[in-house]
Amino acid sequence: MNKGRLRQCHAAMAGGFGSLVMGALNVWPSYTSELYASNTTTPLSAPMTKGEEALLGSLPSLGAILGSAVAGTLINMFGRRNGGVILSLPCVMSWAIIGVASSMNLILAARFLSGITGGSFLVLTPIFISEVAEDAIRGGLASASIFLYCTGTLLSYIVGWCLTYRTIIWLHLLLSVLCTLLILLVVESPVYLLRQKREEDAREAIAKYRGVPVSSMVVLDELTRMKQQIMPAVELVSITDMDPKAEEAEKQKLNNEEEIVQEQPKSMSPIKLLFVSPVSRQAFIVVMTVITMQVFMGIVPVQVYAKTVFTETDPSKSDLYTVVFAVILFLGALTSTLVADKAGRRILIIISSILVFLCMVSLGFLLQTRMAPAWLTVVLLMMYCFCFIIGAGSIPYVLLAEVFESQVQGLGSMIVIEWVWFLNFFILGIFPYMLSALKIHGAFYFFGAMSLLNAILAFILVPETKGLSNAQIQDLFRSRKKN
Repeated sequence: MNKGRLRQCHAAMAGGFGSLVMGALNVWPSYTSELYASNTTTPLSAPMTKGEEALLGSLPSLGAILGSAVAGTLINMFGRRNGGVILSLPCVMSWAIIGVASSMNLILAARFLSGITGGSFLVLTPIFISEVAEDAIRGGLASASIFLYCTGTLLSYIVGWCLTYRTIIWLHLLLSVLCTLLILLVVESPVYLLRQKREEDAREAIAKYRGVPVSSMVVLDELTRMKQQIMPAVELVSITDMDPKAEEAEKQKLNNEEEIVQEQPKSMSPIKLLFVSPVSRQAFIVVMTVITMQVFMGIVPVQVYAKTVFTETDPSKSDLYTVVFAVILFLGALTSTLVADKAGRRILIIISSILVFLCMVSLGFLLQTRMAPAWLTVVLLMMYCFCFIIGAGSIPYVLLAEVFESQVQGLGSMIVIEWVWFLNFFILGIFPYMLSALKIHGAFYFFGAMSLLNAILAFILVPETKGLSNAQIQDLFRSRKKN
């Protein structure tokens, strides 16, 4: 692997590390709540109440909504690197506060802060990857966030199983500091540098991300493409500090693609372009559809129910089952990262959704009839999680990183991520009522039906974007509109 691809992997790792710390902080209450609520073991000034226990788990989601809302503004104002550093600091502050706090109010405030980092990095990462990744590896890099999220949950479950309360907190603080350092060391996005009229810096950034000399035609081609996407046509002929041959080559390339440049309504605001441009609107509909269906396939409530299933199956091994559960998620995310650029996006969503449908229907039938031993229910739950994460759970975030035009990437990502947090809050809110009305087997039948619907919608709506450049993806949407 050349230096350019290593830098691309570093950028994906730095952005995805925000997902890792989010995964770790999300599962932390699962083994800390009992400690806080006990009269004899609590490190707090008073035991935690039921209301505080609910807030301990839910406040990061509220923080994530705020983080998602401000992320786009900050990374456009300060850059992907410096903006990312700023957005990583709330999580560092959060664990530092938890480490010294004896008041539940302080801990709840810290949990809200930590969610700001998690939510903001879900916006930052697809934008950053879309701007620096090569087409051939973009899918794997984009799905790395889900892989790192699962890594964070697995790591947190393991340390919660075997380390002390204070040691766990300082380890989470260390991970948060590492997140800050990783983003601090990345090369700035060339797209951001071009928007700041820093063409020479942008050229150097492209060279570093492609592992080639600054004078290479690869750099020239990338620079040309980026300028066509983000600058008005009248600005494209301004090229400085080039040798005559390179200058003439770029001018010729720009002249040949003049029609494409003029097709883009450069004067439109991002929000108007997102909903008025047929191409951007199609991309938005595709991403919102697969993201929405992903949530209604039930992964969040199923994870909540899984803990109960494991305890009922074998109380003495519930902690072990929980770790194995996290390992399954980890392996599924790893599989998705490895095959996303080989198998294709569309086919992974379809196959994954069909497998989830089969798992959910089987689970519903077994829970309704009580015909099988409890351990089989555990196995099916783990199969469900693996099948979900290899496609339907991860590929929507790959599409988020690659289908939008550069002018609307930030706004589109922010709206989609805000929608995800709202839907997760909604599905968790209605899940108890689903259990009352439909029972657990009925809820699983519902999730199975949503999975089958997702496969159908993916077959109809989702284009295959494997190995395509952003310009080719826009052309694909444009041709579908004409047809």
